[in-house]
Amino acid sequence: MPIENERKFVLNEEANNLEEEVSRRPGVARHLLRQAYLDAPGLRIRSLEGQGEVTHVFTYKRTVDGQVVEIETGLSAVDFGRLWTQRKETLVKVRYSWTDGRYHWDVDFFKRDDGSTYFAMAEVEMPEEETEPPPLPDFLAAHLLLVAPALDPRFTSKRIADQVHATKLLADIRANGGIV
Repeated sequence: MPIENERKFVLNEEANNLEEEVSRRPGVARHLLRQAYLDAPGLRIRSLEGQGEVTHVFTYKRTVDGQVVEIETGLSAVDFGRLWTQRKETLVKVRYSWTDGRYHWDVDFFKRDDGSTYFAMAEVEMPEEETEPPPLPDFLAAHLLLVAPALDPRFTSKRIADQVHATKLLADIRANGGIV
């Protein structure tokens, strides 16, 4: 089974030039993601634009016995368009990605319709057997608001797509000094 083992870090979305700083790092790839969740639990479609190409992905994701099984497969642009008409929640985010040894990092900037950021979050994908995340890279550490509890559903992209939820979550994090 393809197990997803990740930890999430909420970043200060108001940090001046954070996205620009991440984008300038060597070895970092940038993608614009349009993502939608379908009417069945765990089903998602995604369009990724970056490096001169557009790809489409269909994903099934399910938590089983405390682990997240994630199965992804390519999707044609035509089928993506068909499924897009069946979408429920949607989001747009800019993702910056890189690999550092055994770890894969993504930093997502969730975008409003006007292109401004309403939520920023880093994720580290770890080997299946690891339970503790590595330290946040130094250039992100100064922007850390919270290390999200493992598998906490409040921090899924599907929940963060709801801007009201994301705004309240950030307010709670700030009001409680990084504790939720």
